[in-house]
Amino acid sequence: MLRYIVRRTLYMIPTVFGVIVATFLLFNWVGGDPAMMKLGKNASPRLLEDFDAQRGYNKPLLWGRWGTTRAFADADFARSAGAWRDVAGAEHRPEAGSLVVRDGVEAVVPLAFDLYPGETYRWLIAYRLPAGRAEFVVRGAADGARSVALAPSSAWRAARLDFRPGADAGELACAVRAGGGDLELRALRLRRGVAHAFDSQLWFYLRQLARLDFGASHETNQRVSTMIRDGLLPSLALTVPMFIAGLLTAVTLALLCAFFRNSPVDRFFVVLGVILMSVNYIVWIVLGQYVLGYGVRLFPVWGFESWRYLVLPCLIGVVSGLGSELRFYRTVMLDEMYRDYVRTAFAKGVGRRGVLFRHVLKNAMIPILTGVVMAIPFLYTGSLLLETFFGIPGLGRMGVNALNSSDVDVIRALVFVGAMIYVVAHLITDISYALVDPRVRLQ
Repeated sequence: MLRYIVRRTLYMIPTVFGVIVATFLLFNWVGGDPAMMKLGKNASPRLLEDFDAQRGYNKPLLWGRWGTTRAFADADFARSAGAWRDVAGAEHRPEAGSLVVRDGVEAVVPLAFDLYPGETYRWLIAYRLPAGRAEFVVRGAADGARSVALAPSSAWRAARLDFRPGADAGELACAVRAGGGDLELRALRLRRGVAHAFDSQLWFYLRQLARLDFGASHETNQRVSTMIRDGLLPSLALTVPMFIAGLLTAVTLALLCAFFRNSPVDRFFVVLGVILMSVNYIVWIVLGQYVLGYGVRLFPVWGFESWRYLVLPCLIGVVSGLGSELRFYRTVMLDEMYRDYVRTAFAKGVGRRGVLFRHVLKNAMIPILTGVVMAIPFLYTGSLLLETFFGIPGLGRMGVNALNSSDVDVIRALVFVGAMIYVVAHLITDISYALVDPRVRLQ
C-alpha cells in the first residue's frame, strides 16, 4: 500500500500544477482587470499602476522581458486617437487608420503620469514616412537625451527606443518630430522592463504559493491566509455537524427502507424524499427562520456567539439535503438486497437484521465512502447560503462577499485551496476502498 500511496502522490504533482495554472489563468487572464474592478473606472492611472505593481499584474503573463504600464495606454490609431486628440500638431485620420504628425511639428507624447526613475522602458513605434526625416526623442533620460531616427519608407515600418528615466522623472519628455514631410503613426506602445524573462505574473503567483502567501484582500487589506484561518473554524463548526447528522440520518432511513422494502413504511420515505427534494433551499431557510426563529423563538437567527446559533442552520441543512441523500442510499441498499450473497445468507437462516447490518451495510460502504470523502472539500468552503442568511463569519460568507466586491485574491485562494483538498480527497477515497473491501487491491 505504501508503494501505491507514493506513486499516487507523485501522480498528483502534475495534477496540482495543472490546477495552479488553471486557477492562475482563470483570474489573471480571463477574469478581466482586477485593478479596474476594485478601484473603479474613474481611478487615476497612477493609482491603477501602483495596484498592479503591488500584486504583480504589471508583469508579462507567462514569460517575457517587457511588461505593460498604465503611463501610456497602447495607441491603436485605426480605432481612435485616444489621448492624442488634444495634442497640438497631431491629426487623427480614422479613414487611413493613422495619426499624422505634420511637417515641421514636434508632437509631445501625452503620458498619464511621470515614469518611475531607475526602471527601463521601451517605446515601440509603427510608422510610415513617405518623404523627409523624423525622429522619436526622449529628453531627461538617465544618460541624457535619447532618440531614434525614423528612416523614410512608403511602407509601414517598426522602430524602438530603450531608455531609463532620470532621478527627476518630472523632467522627462517624449516627443515625435517630423521634417520635410508628414509622419504617419499607426501604433505606439510603451513597455516596462522586468528583471528576467521568467519574471512574470505566473512566477509571481508561484512564489506566493511557495510561501503560502495568498496575497492581501482588496476590500479589507488583510492577509488572505489570515482571513481563511479565521473563517475556517466557523465554517467547520457548521458543516461538520450538519454533514455527520445528515449522513447518519440518511443511512439509517435507507436501512429502514431496505428492511421494510415494498411496504407502506418504504413508500412513505420515498414520498418524503421526493417532497424534500422538491422544496427549494431558500424556502427551508426562510421557513425555518420565520417559524422556529421569529415564531416560537426556539433559536437565534443571526450571529455566531455560541452553539445555540448553529442549531437552526444545521437543522435546515440536514432537512434540505435529506431527500436526495435518502433516495441515493436507499437505491444502494436495495441494490445490495437483491444480490446473490443476500439470497445465500437468507437460505442459511440468517435473519433480516443480520443480513442488513452484517452483509448489506458492509458491501454498501464503497458508494457511501465515495459520497463521504468527496464531500470533504465542500466542508472546507462552508455553506454559502446558510452562512449568509444566519450571519456566520465563515468561508462561505467570505466567498460571497468577495464575489460581490470583486476581491480577486480571496476568490482565487478559496478556489485553489478547495481544489487541493479535492485532489487529496481522491487519494483518501482509493485508500478507503481497500480498507473496507478486502476484494480491492492497491497496485
